[in-house]
Amino acid sequence: MSNELVINSTQEGERIALLQDKRLIEYHFDRNDTNYSVGDIFLGTVKKVMPGLNAAFVDIGYEKDAFLHYGDLGEQFPSFTKWARTVQSGRAPSAGLEKFTFEPVLEKVGKAESVFKKGQQIVVQIIKEPISTKGPRVSTDISMAGRYLVLMPFSNTISVSKKIVSKGERDRLKRLIASIKPENFGVIIRTVAEGREVAELDKDMQDMVAKWEQLYSTLRTAKPNDKVLGELGRTSSMVRDMLNESFDSITVDAPAMYDEMRDYLQKIAPDRLGLLKLHNSKIKIFEQTGIEKQLKTLFGKTVTVPGGGYLVIEHTEALHVIDVNSGSKSNQENDQEATALMINMLAAKEVARQLRLRDMGGIIVVDFIDMRSGESRKKVEDAVRDVMKLDKAKYTVLPITKFGLLQITRQRVRPAENIVTGEVCPTCGGTGKISASIQVTDDIDNSIDDLLVNQNQSGITLSVHPFLYAYYTKGLISRQMKWYLKYYKWVKVVNDSSLGLTDYRIEDERGEEIQLRSSAAAMSRLQDREVEIVD
Repeated sequence: MSNELVINSTQEGERIALLQDKRLIEYHFDRNDTNYSVGDIFLGTVKKVMPGLNAAFVDIGYEKDAFLHYGDLGEQFPSFTKWARTVQSGRAPSAGLEKFTFEPVLEKVGKAESVFKKGQQIVVQIIKEPISTKGPRVSTDISMAGRYLVLMPFSNTISVSKKIVSKGERDRLKRLIASIKPENFGVIIRTVAEGREVAELDKDMQDMVAKWEQLYSTLRTAKPNDKVLGELGRTSSMVRDMLNESFDSITVDAPAMYDEMRDYLQKIAPDRLGLLKLHNSKIKIFEQTGIEKQLKTLFGKTVTVPGGGYLVIEHTEALHVIDVNSGSKSNQENDQEATALMINMLAAKEVARQLRLRDMGGIIVVDFIDMRSGESRKKVEDAVRDVMKLDKAKYTVLPITKFGLLQITRQRVRPAENIVTGEVCPTCGGTGKISASIQVTDDIDNSIDDLLVNQNQSGITLSVHPFLYAYYTKGLISRQMKWYLKYYKWVKVVNDSSLGLTDYRIEDERGEEIQLRSSAAAMSRLQDREVEIVD
């Protein structure tokens, strides 16, 4: 399995795409105009204490005050607050905690009004970016993430990722970290630390200690709403978290970004510098790698499932809803249960991919095609869980109900990615919208393949818009001729100016219509096929 990171720099920010075997599985847009990212640490001011919510609202300079719940304070909140006051007053000679006297731990069940006061200055870390009309969510349980380790001040605990299953390796890592960590600092050992030597772990530890010292220096002179320590940008943090042996390349198209990434790789993994490449072609990087086309076809309301069926994805304020539909696959199997299972298994993989791709969080409800067999429902559940194991966000998958509904909760730390894929219709001049026109040739190719191979049709006629007619018939070896060389069956292509740019019609040798893509008529037919399966 190959992993490629492709970065396109624009005036608004960096577009970041993660490809797995050439297929897009993650997309992020790191905007230049945002100053509030997960991991950033601010000196905030308590604006309002809310006893009913057991929380406080903290001003960190954002238009909406940040939300700080009592449960996000951490048990060492009294010690951290004492240390911060000492640093701000200039009475802390260094950033080290060797001689620091700890305060009693915070009660797990307590009242916000007992620890917060209006106007109180408090150091907080963003744990969830602003989403919709809400401000950031913050915590005082400060942590600093490195490539292999996470450093937690005011603690002495050493924890190991649950994904490292070997007891011998877990014990080895704990012994190594215990010998190199500073006093009164806890450490979480990340999954990628497995098999690493002490020199690599110690370098990562020193980098995080340097961050803590930077926070100490900045905090001494910080003013309210100041950012005292910034997390890495989205690009560098993705490289830090995902760089492993299966990574094949990191390609960027801007010299400034190339230099920044080269410096960062030189610092964290000099042996991986060979992966970094600068794109110099006149063709835009997202066009050349096929990412632009994938974005157009994967971010719409309707998403085609490879192998059959399609998804309809709707977003609401409270949750996301994904409906699984059968499409043209509903008439290819005699067994209704087998058809439903086949489509649901294919859709399960695409659903997990879409959650990661769009970074959808909160509650997700997936409406699979009804299956009578409990064994079939279990297979679909397992398929979703298997694919989601690669997801770095925290999630929970509940069993499929007898109505075919699967409920998923997924950690939401950033706004969901959204790309507008609708285009102004060239026929109506903008009074309506069409789906991405870039997808129509793929739909036609898939339909031709399905009809000629799976349904053994012959003598079929394809009617298309004049632009598409030229696309399929012109050239020394036209697309029409390539179909013949591939299937040994001739497909007649007809120029029909009455059809829209994204519409097409396929007829059999008797002139009877067997497939149509034409707005309402096509949707009606798909819905009728869906009813056949459900009934």
